[in-house]
Amino acid sequence: MYEFRDRVDAGRRLGQRLAPLKGQDVVVLGLPRGGIPVAFEVAKVLDAPLDVIVVRKLGVPFQPELAMGAIGEGNARVLDPRTISATGVSDTDVGAVERRERDLLESRVVRYRQGRPRRDLRGCAAIVVDDGCATGSTARVACRVARQLGAARVILAVPVAPAGLLPSLTEPDDVVCLVSAQDFQAVGCHYRDFSPTEDEEVVQLLDVAEQRLPSLRKAEHAGVDREVEIPSGALGLRGTLHLPARCDGVVVFAHGSGSGRHSPRNRFVASVLQGAGLGTLLLDLLTPAEEVNRANVFDVVLLARRLTAATRWLGSNDDTSTSRIGYFGASTGAGAALWAAAEPDARIAAIVSRGGRPDLAGPRLAAVRAPTLLIVGAADPEVLALNRQAMAMMQSPTRLEIIPRATHLFEEPGTLAQAATLAANWFVHYLLPARIQESSRIQESSPGG
Repeated sequence: MYEFRDRVDAGRRLGQRLAPLKGQDVVVLGLPRGGIPVAFEVAKVLDAPLDVIVVRKLGVPFQPELAMGAIGEGNARVLDPRTISATGVSDTDVGAVERRERDLLESRVVRYRQGRPRRDLRGCAAIVVDDGCATGSTARVACRVARQLGAARVILAVPVAPAGLLPSLTEPDDVVCLVSAQDFQAVGCHYRDFSPTEDEEVVQLLDVAEQRLPSLRKAEHAGVDREVEIPSGALGLRGTLHLPARCDGVVVFAHGSGSGRHSPRNRFVASVLQGAGLGTLLLDLLTPAEEVNRANVFDVVLLARRLTAATRWLGSNDDTSTSRIGYFGASTGAGAALWAAAEPDARIAAIVSRGGRPDLAGPRLAAVRAPTLLIVGAADPEVLALNRQAMAMMQSPTRLEIIPRATHLFEEPGTLAQAATLAANWFVHYLLPARIQESSRIQESSPGG
């Protein structure tokens, strides 16, 4: 029954079938783990960029190999009601499996991308590649994710799939399949060598693919990545500025400690925002000497004054003078962000607080006009109570999101990624409205969208 020697052979042959797309605006998206070696070969044939699109199968609790659905980045989900009904799985069981798999999904996103920003899919053709389809659950959710990320056209490309499955796949605009098997048993039956693909191989192939297209990578990231010093009175505030080639929105990070721009949590959140097409400015609002005095960490007036100075600096910068500005505040930095946003001349388009102290903005909360998202861990009861009290005082559009199992620092597996995803969605909505409109038009015009 073997049609392919291994995944490399399958990828090369699949790439030849897709060769007419060479030279077009396409991005190849491989499904880990086994889909990445196939996608790598497709990307080589097409001279196209390669990225990973992470999805997780939802297995029946007592028979994990049997898929009852799948999940993907951006909260995408596909369920198979027939399998769920036939196996008698309850909604509670489905929820428990999804929570576990989403934690794994988010950790793999971090592991595979290794800090690389996600490829911009807006307006391009996304080719979703796996080493084969069995039930189609992961393929369906991957295609949905690609479309949610703005792909104008979604193509599913696989070496082998059951013949009866292909007509039911409405999520992609086109399906390319080399072997449409009438007597399908398993994907591995069609490979002579179907050895498991390890995470290390996935990361290595993505690294090699990134290095293969230096000119394309340079064009995609022809923006700004540099250390900056921003004048604030007699001081110079240290910052790390990232701007994409097209910078419609910049998020300024407000943290109460002098290590704000080096904070691993802030840098992780910044990488997620950058992957969504946003600029970021990571700041040290306090000098190392000032941070020694703990009172300065809670001096929201001081922090807000410096945050305002950074915002004005962005407004005077040619690269960002027309960009919408958002604030991302953590801990006491959230109070400073809200205090600064309440200034009469502040033009802040959106605010996100993670584990923040909005209560420190006190009477100024009612003067905040920017839409505000408050993200708090469910296992952080004191801060959660303070956020609820602050929310009651606010007049601007405000939402409270509670992350299950998360404590104050969001150290539990998957919780920081959940917070970062919520923040990215909030900022994209308010800082990149043109992107939302483009995505909506694409989804309205696409079949199965």
